Amino acid sequence: MAGFDEVSQLTPYKSMWRIKVKIIRMWKQYTAQGGETIEMVLVDSKGDKIHASVKKDLVEQFDPVLMEGFTKILINFAIAFVSSTKVRPYEELPMNLTGFTPAKFLDVLDGSLNTDYLVDVIGQIVEYSHVKIVSVNGKDTEKITVELCNEKLTIVLWGKFAMNVSDAIQLRADHAVVCVLRFGKIKVWKGSYKDRSVSNAYNVSDIAINPSMNEVKAFLALKFKPCLMTMMMVGSPTFVPSVRFTLLRCCQVKCGSVKFGSGYLDFFVRISGSVVVNTLHKGEDKRLSNAFFLKIYIIETQRNI
Repeated sequence: MAGFDEVSQLTPYKSMWRIKVKIIRMWKQYTAQGGETIEMVLVDSKGDKIHASVKKDLVEQFDPVLMEGFTKILINFAIAFVSSTKVRPYEELPMNLTGFTPAKFLDVLDGSLNTDYLVDVIGQIVEYSHVKIVSVNGKDTEKITVELCNEKLTIVLWGKFAMNVSDAIQLRADHAVVCVLRFGKIKVWKGSYKDRSVSNAYNVSDIAINPSMNEVKAFLALKFKPCLMTMMMVGSPTFVPSVRFTLLRCCQVKCGSVKFGSGYLDFFVRISGSVVVNTLHKGEDKRLSNAFFLKIYIIETQRNI
C-alpha cells in the first residue's frame, strides 16, 4: 500500500491519514448530546479494523458517499471524519473481505475477553426458546434465547433480531442452522462464567442465518460431535402438541425440529434430567403434569410415509 497508511498505524495525534478500507458495518445513531451521527467499522486488506464516526454537522456532506459493503479511499482522515476528508471509490480490495474474526467460545465463557469490546460469533444453533415479549425500559420487546454448540454458548437476541432468527429457524429446521453474529456484546451476570452470554448491541450488531460466506463453508466442513436441535419449553404443566409419532429403529443423529404431518420420527423427551420415550398418535393429547423443563430431541429414523 505505497503512499497509504495501514489501519494498525493510525493514531489520534494526526489528521492527515490516507487509507484504503472497506465499510463492513454502518449505522446511524442518535443521542441527546451528539444528535444523529453516522457510525461505521472499517477494515483494511490486512484485516485490521477501526471504528469511525461522522458527527451530526457533517452527516449531510458524507451520507451520500458512504455505503456499507463498499471499499473507499479516505484522504485527510482523522479517526473521525472531518470537513476536509475526501472520499474516493476504490475497487481493488477483495470482495470477500469481511473482517470477520470469530471469538472462541471458551474465551467468552472463561472471561479471557474484554467485555468492553464487541465480538464476532459463529456456531450451530442446537437449542432455542419461543419468542417472549418482555418489558425493557417500559417498552415491550421481543426476546429469544439460543444455544450454540459445541461449548454451549448462550446467545440472547432482542427486538427485530429475535424475530428474524426465530423465522429463519422455522424455515431451515431440517438442516444445520448456522448463526453468524457480528459485533455482539458479552454479557456477564453476577460475575460467573456460567452466566456469560452474548447479546446483540442494538443497531451496532448484525446477524445472519446460513449466510453465503467462506467462513460458514469452512465451519460446516469441520467435523463436530453430533448436535441436536431442541426447543426449550418452560412451564408446569407442559402441553405437548398432538402429532403422529411412531417409534422406529434409530439411525444417525440429525439436527432438526418437530415435523407436523404424515411420516414417522423418533423423539425423546427429557424431563428433569431423566429420559423417557413416548409415542404420540394422531388425535391424542399428552399432558406431562410434572414437566418443568421439556426438551424435544429429533432423531433421524427410517421413514415409511
